[in-house]
Amino acid sequence: MLSTIAVPSAQLPGAALVPVHDASPDREQQWWRSSVIYQIYPRSFRDLRGDGIGDLPGITAEIPTLAELDIDAIWLSPFYVSPQKDAGYDVADYCDVDPLFGTLEDFDNLVATAKNHGIRVIVDLVPNHCSDAHPLFQAALTAPENSPARDMFIFRDGTGEHGENPPNNWQSHFGGPAWTRTTNPDGTPGQWYLHLFDSSQPDFNWDNPAV
Repeated sequence: MLSTIAVPSAQLPGAALVPVHDASPDREQQWWRSSVIYQIYPRSFRDLRGDGIGDLPGITAEIPTLAELDIDAIWLSPFYVSPQKDAGYDVADYCDVDPLFGTLEDFDNLVATAKNHGIRVIVDLVPNHCSDAHPLFQAALTAPENSPARDMFIFRDGTGEHGENPPNNWQSHFGGPAWTRTTNPDGTPGQWYLHLFDSSQPDFNWDNPAV
């Protein structure tokens, strides 16, 4: 049985202690079951560059203080390249750091510093959807219907005489329809794409082995 409790920290703003308890005998193989994990929201943790936004170097600078808490790992909320329409959960590039937070070198330094203090680093991966600014989705928008590029996401024809209504009545977690209609390159109305969250976060098609 795994349970998590998030407790806001008064010592370090923008973070939470997340103790995870489990009776598993193999702690090293499944270390996360009995670890104390400190969640960090980079934007509001520590601003080392003085621009008003928390950053990766700020987290690195606090690693010695975090080590004094005897934690096992830190869990970083998304810091990938993003338009930031949903606090970084709309990822435009999974392979780079958003300039708001620093660079890949800053991340490498963070990981190395954490390792030197016996702290693991968990990154918050977002596999359900990406940003509509991601190159894969931009390619899908210009690709023909039923093409491999479109099959990376969930495109469907609309209902109604001219496809003017969504494919079904599914609702977004953020409110409103979970479908948004596209515009074809020639300016005519196109298919609809699924987004279970914001309209700027198209869902990947997990039935596609390429995904």
